[in-house]
Amino acid sequence: MRSALVLNATYEPLSVVSARRAVCLVLSDKAEIIEDDGTEVHSETMSIPGPLVIRLRYMVKVPYHRRTALSRRAVFARDDHRCQYCGGVADSIDHVMPRSRGGMHIWENVTAACRPCNLRKRDRTPEEAGMLLESQPLAPRELAWITVSVGRVPDEWKQYLAAAS
Repeated sequence: MRSALVLNATYEPLSVVSARRAVCLVLSDKAEIIEDDGTEVHSETMSIPGPLVIRLRYMVKVPYHRRTALSRRAVFARDDHRCQYCGGVADSIDHVMPRSRGGMHIWENVTAACRPCNLRKRDRTPEEAGMLLESQPLAPRELAWITVSVGRVPDEWKQYLAAAS
């Protein structure tokens, strides 16, 4: 089974759940299916379409703006698995301002790097190592957590994510 996008009653993206959890929400009448994946989920007495996008029947108040958690996977997704120093394939992360010099472990200071560039830079700033960043690292957009959680966003989800941006 695939993942399903959960929308608030106002069509605001809330989370990504397993298709099994989405079926449970639909069967308990807490959500309705907006988009299906073309398959059917069968039981002894009924069958429903396989959920791809569901909308809750009631409004859920979100007390905070969700930020994408800083992780290796998220950094690689943001930087498209490319080294930000040479453009090669990245296999590690690097702190632009080294942590030993007071650099923070925040989105604006962490970037993807290949091992040769990481070894060349070591415990120095890019300027001291004679290296240039291709682009300044930034925190991802507010809805980037969806891309990180599923890897590839299905085309059916894009219209609901674009409306929320």
